[in-house]
Amino acid sequence: MVLRMSTMLLKTLREEPVEAEVPSHRLLLRAGYIRRAAPGGYTWLPLGKLVLDQVTRIIREEMSAIGGQEVGFPSLLTREAYDLSGRWTEYGDGIFTLKDRRGADHLLAPTHEEMFTLLVQDMTSSYRDFPLILFQVQTKFRDEARPRAGLLRGREFLMKDAYSFDLSEEGLIEAYGKHRAAYQRIFERLGLEHTIVSAMSGAMGGSASEEFLAAAEVGEDTFVGCTGCDYAANTEAVVTPVPPADDREHGPLTVHDTPDTPTIASLVDLANARAFDGRTDWTAADTLKNVVVTVHHPGKEDELLVIGVPGDREVDLKRLDAVLSPSTATMFDDFASRPDLVRGYIGPQGIKVRYLADPRIAPGTAWLTGANEPGRHATSVVAGRDFTPDGAIEAAEVRAGDPCPECGTGELTMRRGIEIAHIFQLGRRYTDVFKVDVLGADGKPVRPTMGSYGIGVSRAVASIVEQHHDDRGIVWPDEVAPADVHVVGAGKEGQIEAALTLAAELAGAGLRVLVDDRRNVSAGVKFTDAELIGIPRCVVVGRRLSDGYAELRNRRTGERRDLPLAEVTGELVTAAPSRPSR
Repeated sequence: MVLRMSTMLLKTLREEPVEAEVPSHRLLLRAGYIRRAAPGGYTWLPLGKLVLDQVTRIIREEMSAIGGQEVGFPSLLTREAYDLSGRWTEYGDGIFTLKDRRGADHLLAPTHEEMFTLLVQDMTSSYRDFPLILFQVQTKFRDEARPRAGLLRGREFLMKDAYSFDLSEEGLIEAYGKHRAAYQRIFERLGLEHTIVSAMSGAMGGSASEEFLAAAEVGEDTFVGCTGCDYAANTEAVVTPVPPADDREHGPLTVHDTPDTPTIASLVDLANARAFDGRTDWTAADTLKNVVVTVHHPGKEDELLVIGVPGDREVDLKRLDAVLSPSTATMFDDFASRPDLVRGYIGPQGIKVRYLADPRIAPGTAWLTGANEPGRHATSVVAGRDFTPDGAIEAAEVRAGDPCPECGTGELTMRRGIEIAHIFQLGRRYTDVFKVDVLGADGKPVRPTMGSYGIGVSRAVASIVEQHHDDRGIVWPDEVAPADVHVVGAGKEGQIEAALTLAAELAGAGLRVLVDDRRNVSAGVKFTDAELIGIPRCVVVGRRLSDGYAELRNRRTGERRDLPLAEVTGELVTAAPSRPSR
């Protein structure tokens, strides 16, 4: 394969695109890999499509290696199956819906669990048809409120989704392990540094959930690690260790006048200045903050909810949404409509709203909190004595230095990453919905259990660029680059012709070649474009052509050396990545 830049649909940009927010977005636009087509939607240009195809090839190879069979579903689906599963309502305004000319409801599929399950129901009947792994590489659609960061958060994106179907829990665990190992091989081949973390399943349902996160400062996911063990989790999945039981005797609940204390800091200052309960060592951690949110239940009325967290913590809405999924929450601010909820002075004692508390607010713990009266707070408000939460909730922010919930001795560290894959054990949620039963070996009906395994393919391309770039451009890993070698004809007499001859020779040896054969373009521009485009190896046919030499450049290491033209092909064939056919 020889790609000639003189005839290719390729335009590099000298200026920074004003809409680009993150390095991958900026560089993929500048280097001519993608073009914005609509908010949250991008056209893959020839170079970009080559990279996307390389990533997809690697995924297909590793999925086939574990026995996966590829299928393909439509993106435009009817409403009925999603009504049965409940997800038409659960997704709310997060999906694109439309009506056909007869008024029937359809959606652009955000994911295909229902379709996979119905296919298995239609095509299988006996235990002999199992175990089964099916996958597809398919365009998905989600109505993001604010598409951003190029390919990292779009409304239209390419995804590989796979589902295992087994007749026992042991089979599901084995299939889960196969996919987990296959994903590790995929991301190693893609050159993606990644961490596997415990996660939440969200609207998909299921259990034993893990995410693969590519380390990147621009990542929207925050995850934790432990200094004392190998624990790692998305912050949404971190479980708060419950403190030891507090068996101390506490004095009676006492109400204090606390005017002009709109913040936790001002309340603490006043408590110490007046020595509430004889103490002058009050801190924010001794206070109980009560936050009012509105919970939006899909297809149902909204609900008010009060959440109690230690005063030195904030409510993390992402953690809260993960717990409430498929419902979501927003901060409540219409206090005029609820005079029983005194803004800034809410306490859990006696309120008539559902109240959920952070696990640290354990029975026997005593708090400084609101007295449900303007300008007043109360001390010695004891959980289990003066109030009883309706339940516990993981909604408080997670911070570096928090104790590890796994080992209890290490401390949590914080990093940011991009979610590139999610795997989880669905169980029988969908086979129960559609009543999928097959004949077991004993002649009795058996209901299959499912695993779900997704990779964001287009997101993986952006993630690779986030991890593999420098101030001059992209630096592609070998297996995903759009070509194996970039041949640059510097432009003087005979150099472009020699570059084309070398490119044909390299292609004849099995390499994929991009050749810069543009005339009336300066050598400096060509070299700048080569670094921007980021193919790992570059051959410059230039100043030493008359001596029979070309210059080899390694984009990753920056190494440059002259080599006789006759030896270039052999050198590059040896250095080219192997591509196993699985």
